[in-house]
Amino acid sequence: MSERTSISATDRTHLSRAVELAEAALDAGDEPFGSLLVSAGGEVLLEDHNHVSGGDHTQHPELAIARWAAQHLSPQERAASTVYTSGEHCPMCAAAHGWVGLGRIVYASSTEQLSVWSAELGVPPGAVAPLPITALVPGAVVAGPDPELAEQVRALHARKAAS
Repeated sequence: MSERTSISATDRTHLSRAVELAEAALDAGDEPFGSLLVSAGGEVLLEDHNHVSGGDHTQHPELAIARWAAQHLSPQERAASTVYTSGEHCPMCAAAHGWVGLGRIVYASSTEQLSVWSAELGVPPGAVAPLPITALVPGAVVAGPDPELAEQVRALHARKAAS
């Protein structure tokens, strides 16, 4: 059973950084998604953004975080960490998150929001079903979306659709 938690001021600070990373991705000609991994002690362990513009649509920051964590953190450290992301994980990234046993996920915007925005912006549906994290990782601890930051993410997706 999944658990939904609230978003704290510290969470919002890290989420803001994820949105900045999403903007950096967009500025680099990529899709606007950014994420970071934070240890239980509050240390930022890894930051990344989408790198799919080269044609490899598996180059999502959440997948990079899962791979990095599996190689560099103990199972206990992974479980105690938090992933902050501009957009709720896609099914590929949610599965990776679950398989490596990462902890809490905090997202600025939800899969449901992105689906609505994409339809409004005339963006065709993706190749993978837009499912919430908890549909793939039933025990996931999640928080999101954040209303203010979600609007910023929406604006990034609108910029991408207009380009």
